[in-house]
Amino acid sequence: MKVENNQQMLGQWTKLIRMQHPEKMLKFVRSFQDETLATLYGIPDTETFLRLKNSLQRQTKEAAAQLLEDPAFADRVDQLPFRQGETIVGLGESTTDDLLSWFEILRQLLELRRPRDGIRLVNEGLSGHTSSQLLGRINDTMAHSPDWVLCMIGGNDALRFGPEPSPTQVSIGETSRNLAEIRRLAQARGNPRWVWITPTTINGERIEAFPPFRQGGIRCRNEDIAAVGDVMRNLSDPVVDTQADFGLPANALWMEADGLHPSLAGHQIIVTLLVQELTGGK
Repeated sequence: MKVENNQQMLGQWTKLIRMQHPEKMLKFVRSFQDETLATLYGIPDTETFLRLKNSLQRQTKEAAAQLLEDPAFADRVDQLPFRQGETIVGLGESTTDDLLSWFEILRQLLELRRPRDGIRLVNEGLSGHTSSQLLGRINDTMAHSPDWVLCMIGGNDALRFGPEPSPTQVSIGETSRNLAEIRRLAQARGNPRWVWITPTTINGERIEAFPPFRQGGIRCRNEDIAAVGDVMRNLSDPVVDTQADFGLPANALWMEADGLHPSLAGHQIIVTLLVQELTGGK
């Protein structure tokens, strides 16, 4: 029983480290030492905290190396239009914030294939955030002076709470206005090259069966996710459209047990689609 409880705690801590990053929300936390950060997560020792965090980084590196085993894909990574010394900012929600995300795999791809280019990647995803919240912090994000912005947002906009009937957390009209205004403000603050990434489709059966979502009354529909995708597809910047590839419902192999978040394999698909989009298409 003690071993089982220890494994359960390790799983909970790993998920917290993977998905929740207080230093992004509270600037003063960025100066905290590892020992203090471990305490924030409820982890009793710094060694365990660093071991779990390093394990996540190792998984993204292994995921990147696996993709690079395909010579054609490796050539595409070499051809990505990022120049030496440029800054790439990833914007979004948990699908970006995740330490196993497509953005973190992209970081590893560039480190493995183009280490001398000195390309800086800044992960500004925040778990749970909507397009309205991203709009509220876009000016702070632009303080990084990015040359590129890769933005995957809108999945949380489409969430519904409580018994039927209930509206989406952010209406599709508001999502549309938010995305346009986010882009306008970014353009006024340096006009980086911009790429939209549609939120992936979801697996409704898994969402309905997932105990925390059932307890919280959290629901999501693929038609709402598709509507966000339609908004992005009508924007003028390049769009990485994940939705057709993930399918309806989303491919079970590419989703976590909760049915809402992509698995590591799903994030490999997202970064593959991104690399393809930026290097001439499929």
